[in-house]
Amino acid sequence: MIHMPPTDALRRIRRVALGDLVHRSALKFPGRTAVVDGDVRLSYAEFDARSSRFAHHLLAAVGTGRQIGMLCANSADMVVAYNGIHKSGNVWVPVNIRLDAGAIEYILRHAEVSAIVADAAFAATPAIAAVLARLAVPVVLTLADAGAAGAGAPTLAQAESGQPGQLPDVAIDGEQPALIMYTSGTTGDPKGAVHSHASVAASVMGNMAGFGFDETDVFSGVLPLFHCAQHCLVATAHAAGACVVLLRGFVPDEVRASIVREGYTLFTGLPMMYAALLADPAFRAPSMRLAMYAMAPIPGPLIRPIAERLTGNVMLASGQTEMYPGTMTFRPLAHPGLDANYWGASLPHVETAVMDDEGRLLGEGQPGEIVHRGANAMLGYFKDPEATAAAQRFGWHHTGDLGMWGPGGQLMFLDRKKDMIKTGGENVASVKVEAVLLAHPAVAGAGVVGLPHPRWIEAVCAFVVKKPGAEVDEAALEAHCRARLGGFEVPKLIRFVDALPATSTGKVQKHLLRKEFERLAQEAWAGEAG
Repeated sequence: MIHMPPTDALRRIRRVALGDLVHRSALKFPGRTAVVDGDVRLSYAEFDARSSRFAHHLLAAVGTGRQIGMLCANSADMVVAYNGIHKSGNVWVPVNIRLDAGAIEYILRHAEVSAIVADAAFAATPAIAAVLARLAVPVVLTLADAGAAGAGAPTLAQAESGQPGQLPDVAIDGEQPALIMYTSGTTGDPKGAVHSHASVAASVMGNMAGFGFDETDVFSGVLPLFHCAQHCLVATAHAAGACVVLLRGFVPDEVRASIVREGYTLFTGLPMMYAALLADPAFRAPSMRLAMYAMAPIPGPLIRPIAERLTGNVMLASGQTEMYPGTMTFRPLAHPGLDANYWGASLPHVETAVMDDEGRLLGEGQPGEIVHRGANAMLGYFKDPEATAAAQRFGWHHTGDLGMWGPGGQLMFLDRKKDMIKTGGENVASVKVEAVLLAHPAVAGAGVVGLPHPRWIEAVCAFVVKKPGAEVDEAALEAHCRARLGGFEVPKLIRFVDALPATSTGKVQKHLLRKEFERLAQEAWAGEAG
């Protein structure tokens, strides 16, 4: 067996570093627009120089190999700053700024951050200012003018000032940590998924190959960059030399205007975003070549107007914080008759299987846990070896999702393992019931969970948000479900709610639904035992 241990020279030649994605595109396309943020337009040359300047600031301020927290909304400053973190060999720790102050402090402390980059207005809010004071680490303020800087808190522009615009000479091993991204917390306290430069780069290269992106593309940036879905797409765009248009949030009129003005070729959003965009009957997007959706299935009736008015290339893309997106894609128009719960086939850099609890791989029509392997897998959970070992059993990454292979090698998602409802000896997929409810014209949102029942062990319970102005009652929805589901799948309890608890990317937090409504179920079914 040939054994050729890598030399220092070979490590430099074979370098895989996320900051290099921007740098290499700047060498090829210096004048092309990399980032649009309102009136701010950064060319690749400007983007590369600014992120290098911030990297030099970090090297002087904290060194390399440290965790750097980030409390930012989408902005040009944000992408400059996190690419500077990558270039300095430090570890980026983006935090969901929609969390409460206690959760934010928990993540920053758990991640052991040595410095924080924060939007000036957010950092000035009393709760976050108190968190930053307690943490007592250096802070750099983004989206701030010079007057916003306080003692020990320079603006990003001040941090960049006087620093060289060349890529720092920092030794970066592709397998060293590049980021810690905390899970969205649909099951409780978030866990920090640690990714290397190589794992994210593998995702980027797989996305480029699978989707055919190049320097002529214009990407949407409306989903939050502190989430893996939007970050991986922005990183892919910058590896390709494409343009990203960043927006602070989703305002339908503003997004429609931006799509037309900037000539988006790719829009990525949640199903509800597409519904809102298409609520304007005059809206068209002739430049778009790919309409990608994520996080939830799109109801069948919405697919047709997307295809007719945006692009016929409609695609579901799936991924996971732990298995950097994307992993699988599904084109509903190419597979008529397959319902919205299909995830499709793997991208080039990922292998996917369905596995039983003993580690055996299962064939078509056999339900089990969805597992992946590929270079985009996380290194593990930060400071949690037990959870890491559980996620990496049998040499595959375990997603916690249940699925099975369908016709033509297409993977069907059944449910989260923890969300499968066991009622009266039968298994009910909560997502199947949700899809039926969402097909009702009066329903805007639905969350289905199993709640304790004295007779059925668990009962199927549905919590529904009506569309504005819609008229429907529980009996009508029950009848709608009964006509489309097996008797054991029909919700035994339907309640209307004003809103469903959800993560920043629209995933329903079912653990909160269970906690909030468990007593309601107990009261509703009192005396039904036996």
